[in-house]
Amino acid sequence: MTAISRKSVLVLAAAAISLAATAATADTPTLLGISKDWTAFTSGSGSSKICYALSKPTSTSPKKKRDAIYVLITDWPSRHAKAEPEVVPGYLYKEGTKVTATVGGTAFELFVKNENGAGAAWVRHHDDEARLIDAMRGSSTLVVTGTSARGSTTKDTYSLAGLGDALDRIHQACGM
Repeated sequence: MTAISRKSVLVLAAAAISLAATAATADTPTLLGISKDWTAFTSGSGSSKICYALSKPTSTSPKKKRDAIYVLITDWPSRHAKAEPEVVPGYLYKEGTKVTATVGGTAFELFVKNENGAGAAWVRHHDDEARLIDAMRGSSTLVVTGTSARGSTTKDTYSLAGLGDALDRIHQACGM
């Protein structure tokens, strides 16, 4: 395999299956391809079709046991939502806290939403989604900083190598 290990693909596939279940689709995700540190999938059909690219962090701090950690970018054709970023930290976020995604020296504010025992964060200001994606396409790393429900501050660093190709794959698969 390329820069991504076989174990990483299995972790990403498990995350993809989890995401597909969360998105209320019973379909098994279909692998669109692996692009360096990013993996692209599609799931569902018709109005439930989604396409997404995801990656796991290359480093995390502090080193503590957590559930699957990843960042994903989803196309939702039925909602006319293209390239919607989401962070899954592998723990519940502390309610009312902010999450920060930093790319190339620019920080983007994300809001926290814990549901069904899992934490997630999305870009607070809709207009910043496209700016974040553009920044990610032009940079080499993304750093996500958040606070767990237990009060620990975490810092996860993601490689952006292969992101552009993965996004092109999902946009093509979902016709966006």
